[in-house]
Amino acid sequence: MKDKRILYVSSEVVPYLPETEISSMSFETPRMVNQQGGQIRIFMPRYGNINERRHQLHEVIRLSGINLVINDLDMPLIIKVASIPKERIQVYFIDNDEYFKRKATFTDENGNLFEDNDERAIFFAKGVIETVKKLNWSPDIIHVHGWLASLLPLYLKQFYKDEPLFNQSKIVTSVYSQSFDETLNKDLINKIKFDGIEEDQIKVLENPSYSNLMKVAIDQSDALIVGSEDIPEDLTKHLKDSKKPVLDYQPKDEFSEAYTNFYNNDVLS
Repeated sequence: MKDKRILYVSSEVVPYLPETEISSMSFETPRMVNQQGGQIRIFMPRYGNINERRHQLHEVIRLSGINLVINDLDMPLIIKVASIPKERIQVYFIDNDEYFKRKATFTDENGNLFEDNDERAIFFAKGVIETVKKLNWSPDIIHVHGWLASLLPLYLKQFYKDEPLFNQSKIVTSVYSQSFDETLNKDLINKIKFDGIEEDQIKVLENPSYSNLMKVAIDQSDALIVGSEDIPEDLTKHLKDSKKPVLDYQPKDEFSEAYTNFYNNDVLS
């Protein structure tokens, strides 16, 4: 992976959030590429329960200050950055007071999904892409982890399809086990259509369930990785039907060689 540029976009990354399958692999995979001499960038949301002082986050003024239009509303984009101790890895945080100030990630104190998780996902996808454009950094691979990041492949392939910076970028999405049982806001499909994305690309999002979000990500990706030992049956079928390169589940303690070979031989070939 020497000198390859890989952009990691994840809904959660250790050490900033508790260890889960997603947050752990969103750290271990870029660390692996970093050790192999690759160039990496990691993006995640700046949730209000991330301790900015402890993790030494600071705002990057030159990257902040633009507004993203979400469902006809201007939402200011704030970019913060921190370094993972001992790893020489920088993490960029997508922030906005309306979407990410609350002291929780995806659910309220009763375990209910936030009503605006749909808009947070759109904001996160657009925020990452606009920031990478400002960095003028063209990735060879964009690797997506977690459902809050799952709209990124759609926006890259549809909304930003004429953006030359990503012309050669290959999108890999890791598909994990079911993350929530309810659905997101039913108006999600209309908010995406507001951005001029054709309904035939997102029809399944009339029911914005976890599986349907991931199906859209699968459809818009170039290659897929099974991130959990057990994923929903309909997603297993969708992966198979996609006829795209798929890497089967790899345990955390032995993923390195398989991921490297997959990147080199299936994604970049």
